[in-house]
Amino acid sequence: KEPSYGLWSVPGGAVHLGEDLKTAARREIREELGIEVELTDVIEILERVTRDAEGRIQYHYVIVDYLARRANGEPTPSPEALEVRWIAPEEFSQYEMTRGTAEVIVRILEAGKKAGVI
Repeated sequence: KEPSYGLWSVPGGAVHLGEDLKTAARREIREELGIEVELTDVIEILERVTRDAEGRIQYHYVIVDYLARRANGEPTPSPEALEVRWIAPEEFSQYEMTRGTAEVIVRILEAGKKAGVI
């Protein structure tokens, strides 16, 4: 069982060798939600490094959060997701998620309002 199993999250995943970031983001959304999206603005770029007990680098993540518009399709859960759901911006705080996920969603909502898409 993964540490965040059962918590709400946003789609994401790894970039394949030779794949650019936007292509990877669109592919992950298609695989996890079954929809096509148009990526607009980069909301944030985060870098996370985790170390093992001896202090050696275990994982080095670069996370790029995009603002996206649905191009077509209705979201359907993949085997990676228990459920998918569209919600109103004011409802998101009712869903259990990690603090990091909540912070990302707040930034996405702010950017979406500024861009006029929310």
